[in-house]
Amino acid sequence: MTSTLARPDAKTTRRAWLGLAVLLLPVLLVSMDMSVLYLAMPTLTDSLDPSAAQQLWILDIYGFMIAGLLITMGNLGDRIGRRNILLAGASIFGLASILAAFAPSAGVLIAARALMGMGGATLLPSSLALISTLFPEARARATAIGVWTAFFAGGSAVGPIIGGVLLHHFWWGSVFLINIPVLLVLLVFGPLLLPEHKSAGRGPLDLPSVALSIGGILPLVYAVKHCAAEGVDAPAIGIGVVGLLLLVLFIRRQRTLTEPLLDLSLFRRGLFSVAVGSSTVGMLALAGMSYLTGMYLQTVTGRDALQAALLGIPMAVVVFVCSMSGARVGRALGTKTAFVLALSMAATGNLMLLGVGVDGGIGWYVAGSVVAGMGFGTAFTLVSEVAVSSVPAERAGSAVGISETSFELGNGLGLALLGSLAALVFRSGGDFKPTLGETVTDAGGNTALIDSARESFVNGMHIATTTGAVLLAGMAVIAFFAKDGARSHDGEHAPDPV
Repeated sequence: MTSTLARPDAKTTRRAWLGLAVLLLPVLLVSMDMSVLYLAMPTLTDSLDPSAAQQLWILDIYGFMIAGLLITMGNLGDRIGRRNILLAGASIFGLASILAAFAPSAGVLIAARALMGMGGATLLPSSLALISTLFPEARARATAIGVWTAFFAGGSAVGPIIGGVLLHHFWWGSVFLINIPVLLVLLVFGPLLLPEHKSAGRGPLDLPSVALSIGGILPLVYAVKHCAAEGVDAPAIGIGVVGLLLLVLFIRRQRTLTEPLLDLSLFRRGLFSVAVGSSTVGMLALAGMSYLTGMYLQTVTGRDALQAALLGIPMAVVVFVCSMSGARVGRALGTKTAFVLALSMAATGNLMLLGVGVDGGIGWYVAGSVVAGMGFGTAFTLVSEVAVSSVPAERAGSAVGISETSFELGNGLGLALLGSLAALVFRSGGDFKPTLGETVTDAGGNTALIDSARESFVNGMHIATTTGAVLLAGMAVIAFFAKDGARSHDGEHAPDPV
């Protein structure tokens, strides 16, 4: 079959494809920085000596800040200009990356990661929304979205690989400094190749909605993470209730606004709800699987960061290839059927990790990650297509903000829920330190304790990845029974915008 890239729409200019190449840079960086620390955590832990809670925050705060700000930044980009906010966010992201690379303590690194999240929240919605400006033709737009999604999903999969290579040659801060030259290319060529796009006639942002959305998401996620990691207690319940109440107020407010921050009517358009649910659950399962298997390969099997990274190459390649071909799968099978198939494959891949053990099963890991990667790559492309085709071009930023929020929230929840679930199972298996790495380091020559700790970690990984598989299978069932038939803004069938 001839690739669509080989025969772009005649009305699509070369400048548009060059602009797409520039847009891929921030996408790759933001998605890489979700996962680049998975393999760096053991080395980083030795250098900064963070507590178990700080380790989770180093991983979590980036995704949580992006999740809390994406809807706001998508709306803001629609109003002040998507290119403007893209370049401003890239500058913040770069400065925060330098701070993170040379962080002298865990607290400073957490603060730097939070700033990176703020910058990253501007990059994703503006870059994907600009595609609707660069590519007005449906087929070319679908191809561009497939490429964008391939780099987004592929970046998350390739992050640990790049991290492993850098850690093999340099110190842990190098995983952040790699961002700087890429961002410089964006800042130089972005103004030359990317069009500016502002929505005419849009009113100012509703600041109470901004405060309610951020104030609701962060406390609720923190409470869930705390309860999963430390157990249920009154302060965590109180914080969670406050977050939930703020989110309820946020939703109620959106129903009364002429120009809401979150357009609730989108969830009545075709498969938009299925797309948002699929991206949330998909990223939750992918993040949990990637983090736990990265720790497993290093701490349980004794591989170094580079060896662990090399074992992740098959999944990274499959995610990238399937993201590129996701649009064709959707056209061939129908978007709803494609979602069901993709989610089912991702669930199967997670279940295959049950074959991984303390003393063997690497083949099961490679095979399971490849099968899961096929499902994740296909599903994530479908999510992006549905989001962009659901609304007119002038509201693309806000629609994309919703879908990308689900990606980031899923990523954060994957680490918080599945990571914390695995940690809970691990600690219940014996008198261990908070993490497996600390237990092995402090065990001295007590091989029985080390073997028991490793077995307990594998048990926790199995339970967590199986939980991810169950959630994916549940989402596949929801997709199967979802109604399919709404029309998109331009008269095309929304699930099949190409």
